Amino acid sequence: MIEVQPSQRMRDLGVVQHGADILAEPADPFELPAEKDAAEHVIERLADAMDRIARAHDFSGKGMGLAAPQIGIARAAAAVRPTEAGAEPIVLLNPRITATSEETDEQYEGCLSFFDVRGMVPRPLRITVEATALDGTTRITVYERGLARLIHHEIDHLDGLLYTARMRPGVEPIPVGEYRQTGRAWAYES
Repeated sequence: MIEVQPSQRMRDLGVVQHGADILAEPADPFELPAEKDAAEHVIERLADAMDRIARAHDFSGKGMGLAAPQIGIARAAAAVRPTEAGAEPIVLLNPRITATSEETDEQYEGCLSFFDVRGMVPRPLRITVEATALDGTTRITVYERGLARLIHHEIDHLDGLLYTARMRPGVEPIPVGEYRQTGRAWAYES
């Protein structure tokens, strides 16, 4: 039996993989409420993709996020499913981080766009995010700990950054098999 690499499974599920230009470019913001229909369409596509991915891989206890560029859409939209069972997904349109805590932690992160490796990433424990609602109003939300990590990772995607850009100098991602042997919990996959 031939084992399919995790990154190939994600590619087969429609996730754009590391090296694609769209992952290295800032996403285009929505003009809301004028582009409400377009934003709703992207949100629907993100939800469909997350459902497909969640059926193929168990994210329980980890949370999951997906940014529009990861499904080939160069627009500033992302969705996050928190780690808590039954929690409503968080939809982010035109998000930007306006403040971060000085206090950080360092955890392994995975990315659906290069799912064969995991990397140790320092991130702030609290972030303040400004995002646009479909009606064009601005919403400001504070996220903490694991949820802050999830949201920050997705906003990085919308800015054209992968988590490797946040890793400490000299630290490299490790193969997923090696990661599993560390016994360390990790925050999520996105």
